[in-house]
Amino acid sequence: MTVALPPSVDIRGVTRAYPGTLALDSVSLALRSGRITCLLGPSGCGKSSLLRVVAGLEPVDSGEIEGGGRRLSAPGFTVPPEGRNIGLVFQDLALFPHLTVAQNVAFGLDRLDRPARRARVSELLARFKLAHRADAWPHTLSGGEQQRVAIARALAREPAALLLDEPFSGLDGDLKAEVRQVVLSGLRAARAAILIVTHDPEEAMLVADDLALMSAGRLLQSGSPRDCYLNPSSLAAARLLGPANLVTARVEAGIAHSPFGAVTADMPDGPATMMIRPEGLRLAAQGAAVAVADVHFGGAFHEVTVEAEGVTAILRHTGPHVPATGPAHLVMDPDRVRLFPH
Repeated sequence: MTVALPPSVDIRGVTRAYPGTLALDSVSLALRSGRITCLLGPSGCGKSSLLRVVAGLEPVDSGEIEGGGRRLSAPGFTVPPEGRNIGLVFQDLALFPHLTVAQNVAFGLDRLDRPARRARVSELLARFKLAHRADAWPHTLSGGEQQRVAIARALAREPAALLLDEPFSGLDGDLKAEVRQVVLSGLRAARAAILIVTHDPEEAMLVADDLALMSAGRLLQSGSPRDCYLNPSSLAAARLLGPANLVTARVEAGIAHSPFGAVTADMPDGPATMMIRPEGLRLAAQGAAVAVADVHFGGAFHEVTVEAEGVTAILRHTGPHVPATGPAHLVMDPDRVRLFPH
């Protein structure tokens, strides 16, 4: 039997308000050592405000934050950032332009003697694949290299937790995937509690051990990426994790009927909203009668628009042939369908 370790950082019922804005509304979240938590939500939902109160840059108006078994924040009480043992990497990275890569990573390690400091820096440069850039200046680095230097510097003092604000947002395509792989390997080796803020649902699900969904200052749902995706707690939570078809259904005797098919329903008879992920619909030889209205090439798939009884839905077709417009049939995968009260 696995026993869960106590959280490295425990955020309990935290509220933070600015004039005319409730940035955080009773947010509770536990960050655990050796695990990566992704905080996903749209711009302006309160993600950065949560980072700032956890880091000690701002006070809380209600609730508490504990870390390392001691109180860090409460109304009228805030341990300053330097006393928290929590690292923070903002989007601008804030590398020191007059220091080399090695000197940036070594910054803040004055408590160590020179051999220990040199060993710690060498370890981190190797971990983040930066050893060959030790003597380079920040302005000569690529965006991915700058990102890794900033994270290595934040980990140099061995914080109990590390907060990262949109760490991969400035990177594109293959570079993003490459940098993300190196960064995640380095972060996991640190065994710290990691909180990554992002607005990219695909990135969040690929990266996270634990996922937290936020909207309008409130935490909508937390859990494993798989559970949040397949079992969203609300329509708002479902929308945060990618495209979703919302279809009006009718529940009768434990069955929810829709123009695209039926699924079992553990809810009272009456109207409901059926949420169907695009991959939950599949063109087939038999099934619900639909009309294929439009087809667009999407690289690894074709995005297909289907219509039935005046209702439109989007599916992703990954078969070898290109679907033709006109009459067709489709089936639903019940694992990719969820029902909500209308």
